[in-house]
Amino acid sequence: MPAVMDQPRSTATAVTDAVVCHALDKSLDDCPILRGINLSISAGEFVAILGNNGAGKTTLLKMLATLSAPTAGELHLFGQPMPRYAAAARARLGLIGHQAMLYRDLTARENLLFFGRMYGVKSPHERADELLKLVGMSARADDPVKTFSRGMTQRVSIARALIHHPDILLADEPFAGLDVAGADAVERLLSAQHQAGKTVLLVNHDVGQSLRLAQRVLLLRGGRLAVDQPARLNDLPDLHGQLSQPVGRG
Repeated sequence: MPAVMDQPRSTATAVTDAVVCHALDKSLDDCPILRGINLSISAGEFVAILGNNGAGKTTLLKMLATLSAPTAGELHLFGQPMPRYAAAARARLGLIGHQAMLYRDLTARENLLFFGRMYGVKSPHERADELLKLVGMSARADDPVKTFSRGMTQRVSIARALIHHPDILLADEPFAGLDVAGADAVERLLSAQHQAGKTVLLVNHDVGQSLRLAQRVLLLRGGRLAVDQPARLNDLPDLHGQLSQPVGRG
């Protein structure tokens, strides 16, 4: 998610709420995808977003990443209204999406150096090497991305999202394509971001894993926010029940 700017950035705790949505709607070709989302996420929270396919999870994350404008309603990031301050917000956002957002002909290290320089990261070589080690890709750092498996590409994509020390990390199914070791590494990375005071929003199909990692869980159903509660493992059966309920109309 490119943002070409080199300016001082306030910390994640500069405002109480990292994300505020008020009556947020999103429609595509007159088909409602998200309807009336009211939501506040404090700086430093770890929030899991659950829901069946088509519930609106990825659409919500794209709007929070300022990649998709709401049809109606208001969105504030870091206390500033979007899309007016979207460029400044993007410099403080990290996105792990369904697309790797990597240059396939460049090596893993070259990709991280490119994004690091674009974001104005100090000592981009050191930061790239640090992240490649964290995601377990140091041994393949100088190989082109096009030679990587799906899981390897995902690891480098995660490093790319973290290159500029984002204040909000938006992670859309970051465990997709990873083996057990890779998934464990990503769990540690997400937890480390939270422990460092960053805001983490995780879209994940694994309810149990989400409850272990997050402080708070949101459940979308039919484009509406159906559940907003603390993340507790003993609520696992109830959340599975919520996910199995038919979507109401209207």
